[in-house]
Amino acid sequence: MSTEQLPFRVEPIDYEQGLAELRAVRETVFVQEQNVPIEEEWDALDPQCLHVIARDAGGLPIGTGRLTPEHKIGRMAVLSDWRGRGVGDALLAALVELARQRGWRELALNAQVSAFGFYARHGFVPYGARFHEAGIEHQAMRRQLEGATEIETRDAAVAITTALAGRARRSLWIYSRELDPGLLDAHEVVEALRRLGVAGHGGEVRILLQDIEAPQSAHAPLIALAQRLPSVFLFREVGDPVDRDYPSAFIANDAGGYYFRGLGHRFDGEADLDGGGRARQLIEAFRPVWERARPVSEYRALGI
Repeated sequence: MSTEQLPFRVEPIDYEQGLAELRAVRETVFVQEQNVPIEEEWDALDPQCLHVIARDAGGLPIGTGRLTPEHKIGRMAVLSDWRGRGVGDALLAALVELARQRGWRELALNAQVSAFGFYARHGFVPYGARFHEAGIEHQAMRRQLEGATEIETRDAAVAITTALAGRARRSLWIYSRELDPGLLDAHEVVEALRRLGVAGHGGEVRILLQDIEAPQSAHAPLIALAQRLPSVFLFREVGDPVDRDYPSAFIANDAGGYYFRGLGHRFDGEADLDGGGRARQLIEAFRPVWERARPVSEYRALGI
């Protein structure tokens, strides 16, 4: 995220020279607000880490973050008056860029569960069980910076699908068997699709289905959303026997992101928010199937 026109700036900071500024943010957020013991907040890794700081227009510190030698993001903190104004996004983008500049292939982090959605929107996917750290529930997450991220669980599938919908500029292409129960009916995904649909920039979501009856019978929430936004969500059913035998499923957006599953009835697959070549390949494969598929008149009867 560019901060050129925002009322703050984000930049790297030397740990020793900037310790007072780092303390001003981290001790306010973690020690005072979240009751993290001060001896746990400052650790032996701090002097070895790469730190970034956000400052307001007057030069006062408002946010921090760090990269550890183990290629992990940590100590992400934003002062309360600045939350929800893009500071966290800018801090995270700066840390990801620092990691890329150093040739790191993967980044990991331990997200507070309350911040799970924030990291998911930036392409981090969960792995492993949740755990407690400093008395706060956390979830381990990771993101590949070069190449595709392996998706293994439903939680990871929901996270990456939410990110793909959230990053779409205008268009999203979905090839699904039956609207993927457990994925496309997840609240986070439906909400991300809703935001795309109401963004006011001519968004369009094209959805190819192999089975149109199962979602209708299950009262899929995406169908209800499409009833409210009929110009955004377009459904077609594949009819060609070759198309119906296609075993895979995928989602691709017009920002170069994709999530591909070799077996469409499973969640495991691969995804990349910056996989432009593969995303274009999937979109090009989608288009001829869309052209020979039939519009779902059964859904139109519901007002779609």
